Amino acid sequence: MSRIMKKEIESIVVDDSNLYEFSRKLIINSRKIVYQTANFQMVETYWRIGEKIVEEQGGEIYAKYGENLLKEVSARLSVEFGKGFTYVNLTNMRKFYLQFQNIYALRKELSWTHYRSLIRVENPKAREVYMNEAADNAWSTRFLDEQVDREIKQIRSLMNGDYKM
Repeated sequence: MSRIMKKEIESIVVDDSNLYEFSRKLIINSRKIVYQTANFQMVETYWRIGEKIVEEQGGEIYAKYGENLLKEVSARLSVEFGKGFTYVNLTNMRKFYLQFQNIYALRKELSWTHYRSLIRVENPKAREVYMNEAADNAWSTRFLDEQVDREIKQIRSLMNGDYKM
C-alpha cells in the first residue's frame, strides 16, 4: 500500500470519526427534542383537562357534583387509557390549571412531575421562582421536591413558632 493511500485512509478514518461525533450529537439532541416536545404536549393536555374540569364544575372548589363527576370521568378514562387518570390526578390537573392560568407561561423544559411538585407551593411568587429555577438549571424532580419540601417545613415551623435561624 502506498503512502498516499495510507494517508487517504487515515483521513477517511478521521472524517468518519467527525461524522460519528456529528451524527451522535445530532441523534442525542433530536431525541431530547422529541422527548421534550412529547412531554410538553402531555403537560398542555393536562392543563386543558384542568381547564375543562373548572369549567364543568362552574369554578366551585368542592361541589359534590364536581367530586362525583371527577370520579366518573376518572373511571372511564382509566379503562380507556390506563393509569394516570386517577381521581387524585384529575384533581391535580384542576389545581394545575388554577395555579397556572396562563398556558403560555408554562416552561417546556419541565415535566408533569415537576408541575405536580410546583402546585404544592401556595405562594404564587415562590411557585414562579421555583418553576424558573427548575427550568433554567435543569433541576431533577427529586431536587425540586427537596426544595419545595424545605420551604414547606420552614413555613410550618414559622406557623408553629419554633423556627430557628
